[in-house]
Amino acid sequence: MHQHVSFITLATADLDRAARFYVNGLGWTPAFRGDDVLMFRVGPALMLSLWTEAGFESEVGPLRRGEGAAPLTLAHNVSSPDAVDAVLADAERAGARVTAGEHRVWGGYSGYFSDPDDFRWEVAWNPDPDMAFVNAPAE
Repeated sequence: MHQHVSFITLATADLDRAARFYVNGLGWTPAFRGDDVLMFRVGPALMLSLWTEAGFESEVGPLRRGEGAAPLTLAHNVSSPDAVDAVLADAERAGARVTAGEHRVWGGYSGYFSDPDDFRWEVAWNPDPDMAFVNAPAE
């Protein structure tokens, strides 16, 4: 199998609420919108797909429910610690619950926000030159 990811799909309880957060709140541009799915191109060959819970369950199977954070994070790497703080502020204005940025033991700087379905996004700056390719360019 070729080492590659094409789609990340998240089940959402309310697609319209998710659209308001990602499109109106964060300013993202949809690549596709259907009755039960909203997709964003998030990389040269990577899509983020937000799918209604009913649509997700009909194809993938029942959702696991419970307390605590989903056992995954999505990451948005940026060009500087100041850019981390700016993205976190944008997410907070869009209605996200935010954990403030802080310096991490691995040498970088990051914080987290939760989308309307409580999926956790890490916003990070990684100073390692070998990982520079993951940092979005400064705007």
